[in-house]
Amino acid sequence: MSRVAKNPIQLPKGVEVKLNGGDLTVKGGKGTLALSLVEGIEMSQEDNVLSFSYTSDTLAAMAGTTRSLVNNMVKGVSDGWERTLLLNGVGYRAKVTGDVVNLSVGLSHPVDYKLPEGVSAESPSPTEVILKGIDKHTVGQAAAELRSFRPPEPYKGKGIRYSDEFVRRKEAKKK
Repeated sequence: MSRVAKNPIQLPKGVEVKLNGGDLTVKGGKGTLALSLVEGIEMSQEDNVLSFSYTSDTLAAMAGTTRSLVNNMVKGVSDGWERTLLLNGVGYRAKVTGDVVNLSVGLSHPVDYKLPEGVSAESPSPTEVILKGIDKHTVGQAAAELRSFRPPEPYKGKGIRYSDEFVRRKEAKKK
């Protein structure tokens, strides 16, 4: 059996899981998320514990993936997901107004990025952007798209990077 799928999921207080046929709905304090289960993967709920099983060995990997997706959904509706971006460079700054992030990152024009639905942003300082949401995929995708406007470069370290990202610095060319 898949090692990931073997691990049960403990449901925190305030999180409801409903299974209608192959459609799974997770409801919590921060919102609701839905997922369609693959045929052959079964989910069972006893008290506040979810466990997964599969019918054939070819579905072992998919059972582990499904378990991870459901776990991310449970964490998202209870605690939420957060991704922090840091801007490093002279004159690099970010400003959040509503659902638009305005970036000034050394380009000839300012960059306006409209956040996807379900993702909110805040900027506690001009060089920091915090993205929050209940869906891990959309929060990560929004962070990746913001980072893609000016990824960190290896010589001076300028650019937009994740707060937990390490940028390996290269030595400059010598004569």
